[in-house]
Amino acid sequence: MLPLEHGLFIAPYHDVTESPTIAMRRDLEIVEWVEKLGFTEAWFGEHHSTGWETIASPELMIAAAAERTHRIRLGTGVVSMPYHNPLMVVNRILQLDHMTMGRVMFGMGPGLLPTDADMIGVDVKSLRERLVEVAEIIVPLLRGEEVTHKTSWYTLNKARTHLLPYSKPYPEIAVASAITPSGGMLAGKYGFGMLCVAATESAGFDVLDENWKIANQVAAENGVTMDHRKLRLVLPMHVAASREQARGEVAEGLARWVTYFDRVAPAGMRGMSGGDPAELLVNSGRAVIGTPDDAIAMLEKLRAKQGEFGVVLFQAHNWADWEETKKSYELYARFVMPHFAGANSNRRSSYADLENAIDKLEGGRQKGTEAAFRAWEEKTGRRAPN
Repeated sequence: MLPLEHGLFIAPYHDVTESPTIAMRRDLEIVEWVEKLGFTEAWFGEHHSTGWETIASPELMIAAAAERTHRIRLGTGVVSMPYHNPLMVVNRILQLDHMTMGRVMFGMGPGLLPTDADMIGVDVKSLRERLVEVAEIIVPLLRGEEVTHKTSWYTLNKARTHLLPYSKPYPEIAVASAITPSGGMLAGKYGFGMLCVAATESAGFDVLDENWKIANQVAAENGVTMDHRKLRLVLPMHVAASREQARGEVAEGLARWVTYFDRVAPAGMRGMSGGDPAELLVNSGRAVIGTPDDAIAMLEKLRAKQGEFGVVLFQAHNWADWEETKKSYELYARFVMPHFAGANSNRRSSYADLENAIDKLEGGRQKGTEAAFRAWEEKTGRRAPN
């Protein structure tokens, strides 16, 4: 089975009642925290409206996070390509590739929030088409090749980046995939990784394996190979010592998040409002709000549906207070990550050997003790002390 890695997906989600300054500082702090816990990736989103998802530039967050960390890889999750000239985006990615010394990952997508597109006069219906147009020239640009390309919304005239990539042959590329097959088709055509941002939503879960099959079929038609290690599944989780504790910790924040999410999510990802949101999310399989064992069960369920995948991305939803949020990641790292790494297999075997042999070994040890006392008595002529 492919080793499973673990990361963060930071949209982010920050309630409009909280300080945006503190919220963004904590986005950076949480990346530092999870790196210490053994997480291998963190992805930052791009959004420009609604008030909640406050990161307008994932590149700025990556630059800041890179100076606070040493090992964790940092990705754009994702750059909304229809809003940008691709040359400008690639120049920023390659600059980060050098600044991070190869730790940057380039995630791209069509843009999720229709209010973003509306503010700059971009037709929402054109977003996926624009992403397809960009995908055609992204790899040549990242390689440092000269590109001339004209579309209805950008022109490149003998364009090339002034930096060649630090990563060879270029930084890893991933494309967002939710419910429709468009993400899988694009990933398959060029061999990009996939960011499955709706892995546990009912509609997204239903097509998980199907979208991966589509990606592999398209890849075969284009002479490229998809890599399971670059398949990433995003899901919301909050972990505590008990289910009751977990639900209590997220009660207020989750209710506000559900109200927001049901307003901005695509139609197939809605339906959380009304009733007890924790009950609804858990019973529908859309989230883990419980113990490390519940998180393990969810990931096993995803494996059974999807097959092998490389990375699970813990959605940074900020449902709980700060210390409870940090504790949730810590419990996940202590008990969930070792399960999938098989980190304790030798320890468990060793402990089982002890259980199976302890009576026999204790009998031998007792006989050795008795022999030592007898030897002392024979040598000294005195009775050994009890």
